[in-house]
Amino acid sequence: MPRKKLKRFAELEGFDNVFFDDSWRDFFGGGEVVLELACAAGQYCLALGERFPEKNFIGVDVKKERIWKGAKKAEGMKNVGFIARRIEDLEEYFKKGEVSEIWITLPDPHPKPCKFKQRLTSSRFLPIYKRLLKAGGVVHLKTDSEDLFNFSVESFEEEGWECEEIIRDVWKGGAEGVLAVQTYYESMYLKEARKIKYGKWRPENRGA
Repeated sequence: MPRKKLKRFAELEGFDNVFFDDSWRDFFGGGEVVLELACAAGQYCLALGERFPEKNFIGVDVKKERIWKGAKKAEGMKNVGFIARRIEDLEEYFKKGEVSEIWITLPDPHPKPCKFKQRLTSSRFLPIYKRLLKAGGVVHLKTDSEDLFNFSVESFEEEGWECEEIIRDVWKGGAEGVLAVQTYYESMYLKEARKIKYGKWRPENRGA
């Protein structure tokens, strides 16, 4: 492993905005918690953290190099933090009903059928999200992949989630509000004239 990466991984241990246990509660000190899964460098967390200072945003990604970049950019922000772990481990960090929203932004579409279980909207992950979300909580998905989006619509339906919104072309006519935030990959795909899809789901019987 390159020396630069090793140095950055060691630095993560000293970042107060990178959490290795439930110390995120002490860092934030209360308020709503919003997760960005497979966050890479946390561009959505950072943008939403600036827009909504009253909420707390935590980016989750297994790649420590990406977490290091996001944590460095978030220095000085008191409502943005990161967890360098797998999505499967979320329940080690959060209690039932402790999360207000979950964002899944431009995730790996895992196009091969043998990899479908790794999709973050598969039946492997949706029960985890359902347990973590508080009453009224929602999951947001943005993706350029038509296949992943259709898979996700079916997956949420099969797991009994209520669909609140579907947009097949977010940028048709211009995106607004939180949907206008672009990750690195989204900006790259837009240059290639790809359509960005958006969906919003809520677990049934979990209304506010």
